[in-house]
Amino acid sequence: MTAATLAPIVPDKRDSAGFAADWRSWHQHRLQSLSAPFEFLAVTALHWVTGDATRFEGLPGQWWVHDDWLYVDLAKNETLLFNGVAVTGLQRLGSIAEREGFEVGHGETVIEAAKRGGRYILRPRHPQNPLLQDFNGVPTYAADERWRVNGTFRRFAEPRPTRVGAAGEGIELIYQAPGEVSFELDGTTHVLTAFNGHADGSLNVLFTDATSGKTTYAANRSLHVEAPGPDGSVVLDFNRAVNLPCAFTDLATCPLPPAENRLKVAIAAGEKIPYERSTT
Repeated sequence: MTAATLAPIVPDKRDSAGFAADWRSWHQHRLQSLSAPFEFLAVTALHWVTGDATRFEGLPGQWWVHDDWLYVDLAKNETLLFNGVAVTGLQRLGSIAEREGFEVGHGETVIEAAKRGGRYILRPRHPQNPLLQDFNGVPTYAADERWRVNGTFRRFAEPRPTRVGAAGEGIELIYQAPGEVSFELDGTTHVLTAFNGHADGSLNVLFTDATSGKTTYAANRSLHVEAPGPDGSVVLDFNRAVNLPCAFTDLATCPLPPAENRLKVAIAAGEKIPYERSTT
């Protein structure tokens, strides 16, 4: 399939006021998600678990990994809430697949256990974390229909393993790319590698552009794309381009865009550099 000549999408039976109202509703939901008690702004630390039993500040027990299983050894006066049950002593918690994880409870803290770049991590989350308590929204560009464009998804014959860097130093991640998305902007066609989104059939595009490091976060932004139509048609609404957790905190291991997703054009849409990272 070759890339078609694409033009900015014209919303069907929707006026500009309706478009703006939809964006405001989406943006409000986004802010509510960010400010939820145990989402990423609640993360208080990032601990790397090794084969050596280690006690981490603020967490009960000693933690280690053996044969790709996560263990914790809790003292008699220490407990964790695991699968809804209070446990103590030696616990074989689980084997975690790459980019997956689970949670255990410790008082008001939720401890995320996950695997990133082949390594096990622990990230405690507390609703009183100052980053969450001081959260005051995310600056954005004004919503503009110019940045809601038609695109075409071309599926690869087989998913392509795509190696990308990460916000954490020394981490490499491999994503299976199902295909690529092409779109036209100001007479130029751009092609972006797409990864699988969270919802079935949906896509996720990581990118930077000419605004990155100036008005938008330097490392990456993310765009959710609904499942392609039968003909491969998609809509890319850059007004809904969002920051990943690493834009707010150094306690993240977010993926970086592949080289082909580093656009030279300025995408003056979506979320800007968070207030937490602003130097002005």
